[in-house]
Amino acid sequence: MTQLIEDLEILDQRNDVQEEHCEVKVSKESNNQAAKKLYIESYGCQMNFSDSEIVTSILQKEGFDTTASFEAADVILLNTCSIREKAEQTIRKRLTQFNKIKLERPEITIGVLGCMAERLKSNLLEEEKIVDLVVGPDAYRDLPNLVRQAEEGQKGVNTFLSREETYADISPVRLNSNGVTAFISIMRGCDNMCSFCVVPFTRGRERSRDPQSIINEAQDLFSKGYREVTLLGQNVDSYKWSPEENNKARLEKQESHQIVNFANLLEMVAQVHPDLRVRFSTSHPKDITDEVLHTMKRHENICKYIHLPAQSGNSRVLELMNRTYDREWYINRVDAIREILGEDCGISSDMITGFCTETEAEHQDSLSLMEYVQYDFSYMFFYSERPGTLAAKKYEDDIPLEVKKRRLQEVIDTQRALSLTRNQRDIGKTFTILVEGFSKRSNEDLQGRNTANKVVIFKNNGAKKGEYVHVKVFDCTAATLFGEVIA
Repeated sequence: MTQLIEDLEILDQRNDVQEEHCEVKVSKESNNQAAKKLYIESYGCQMNFSDSEIVTSILQKEGFDTTASFEAADVILLNTCSIREKAEQTIRKRLTQFNKIKLERPEITIGVLGCMAERLKSNLLEEEKIVDLVVGPDAYRDLPNLVRQAEEGQKGVNTFLSREETYADISPVRLNSNGVTAFISIMRGCDNMCSFCVVPFTRGRERSRDPQSIINEAQDLFSKGYREVTLLGQNVDSYKWSPEENNKARLEKQESHQIVNFANLLEMVAQVHPDLRVRFSTSHPKDITDEVLHTMKRHENICKYIHLPAQSGNSRVLELMNRTYDREWYINRVDAIREILGEDCGISSDMITGFCTETEAEHQDSLSLMEYVQYDFSYMFFYSERPGTLAAKKYEDDIPLEVKKRRLQEVIDTQRALSLTRNQRDIGKTFTILVEGFSKRSNEDLQGRNTANKVVIFKNNGAKKGEYVHVKVFDCTAATLFGEVIA
């Protein structure tokens, strides 16, 4: 697996800064004595990884075991990401490698799932002829039928985008779990139409999952020993559900007195058990409300950390990006977080450098916003034009690559300094840490995260995964806190 990551030029560790990369996860080995073997390679975001767990659950019921070795697989699936060009290039390279295996074993079925499947279905199936099936994010229930078609020599394709599908009734198979933390998908799709983003075209309109199914999943996870859940959505703050309707756009046109919003849902999950930590991602600056912040404050087990992507610190650029807020609005939301949740609440961001027509002064506005907010860490990229987006149709990608990269490096340098400063504030403080396992570097150390989502390393004192310990921080880097367990 290490060699695979090196071959694909993928970074698989969390640092204080996140440059453009495509994270990859591989299905684990299971031995249920099933006759057929399934191998899934998942790329990109946590939503994709969560979807792979749904896919595995669906195919397990059809008699498949998962395998960590693609050489042993009968079906190879790549769950793909289209958010940036490099992600697609990585997946195309991987498909070329898999097709070499198919020359030796033509009975293998190779499929592409997810966002890239939605965007490039005709290319992959008809023009390049490098896959047997293509399945979009809302068509996973059709996978057993499509796999059978492929096994019979017919190309299988279903990229229909649903306005209702949430997979609420499917219990995900935890593929890469540490047994302590898990993700729960609470909604699908996105209505925001940011001009640089392909997600609305590859994942469809927003629809929210029945809250009771979310609560049931959280309760089930807790009973199995999990002690932290992260509620997932492209824009969790716009979660909205009623007994009559789960599609947000349609729901907002109707009158309903039984609407469950994100603040309501967050409280419901927090009440599953006080020992179950609750996180969520991703928030949208236009939608995060004081009601959500006050809900976080009321419950100690709701972690005090918010991923609040800014993308730019300049109002004109934000308007071109169709982010539907300006610099002042974003600062207002940050001020509300600091006022209600305090200075120690962790805040992270996404930043894009070199968006169409961005000037040097506007780039400086992004740097000054970073300084104002004091982000704990950020995911940072230079602009990559994506075909089919509003920006690709309407704006010229006119910033030279060397300028984009230079601006990105300035953003990275700024964030590295901010991360170090924020972590230095924690020296001498004691945090409640959920033990997630051994440190990546040594079994002599354990690691976990504090409420602000910072990784904390401490000496192995015999604490078990899933236990809570009190750790006093005595040192740090820009990426990590180091501490010792205290009584």
